[in-house]
Amino acid sequence: MECVILAAGLSRRLGMDKALIDVGSQPLISWISRRLSSRVANITIVANESNFTEISKTVTNVNVILNRNPHKGRTGSLKVGIDSIDSSGAEDYRLLVVPVDRPGFSDSTLERLIYSQETCCPMKEGKGGHPLVLTFEDVDKVRKSSANSPLREIINASRFEVLDRFLDLNIDTPADIINLKDKLKSINE
Repeated sequence: MECVILAAGLSRRLGMDKALIDVGSQPLISWISRRLSSRVANITIVANESNFTEISKTVTNVNVILNRNPHKGRTGSLKVGIDSIDSSGAEDYRLLVVPVDRPGFSDSTLERLIYSQETCCPMKEGKGGHPLVLTFEDVDKVRKSSANSPLREIINASRFEVLDRFLDLNIDTPADIINLKDKLKSINE
């Protein structure tokens, strides 16, 4: 299992870098990376030019790579991550895709994704959430797709219902970071 954390977004609506939001004693990217590193050995973080240096200094034991074209969106960033993993020699791998701005998933949801043998994502009350796991066949579909294509047009993820209290947490605006530290702290309580 490989993992890509997507942190190359330009954060225009928020007005500050999402990956570097302070969530206590660390930035959000560190918090997510630490959560994942206890379950996934190979983590790649896709960063942009403005946050690459800070993420590289902050997060250790992961591969931090630069997306020079973050304006192409999440699929473009995902393709950059897949290219990096491919160049490391990994073959026929499943891929856990974690957007930095969607941290509200529980540990039990993460475990279910890690052990899934199908492309899938969690949902709550009928609405899809993140993270997402891709089979090696779907990784190949992304690899061959246009960087500008929405992921939902490339793959068809099955969904499974979860009770994660903050699955719908999406950090896009200043209002979304109000009480963020408390929400993250309570995810697995």
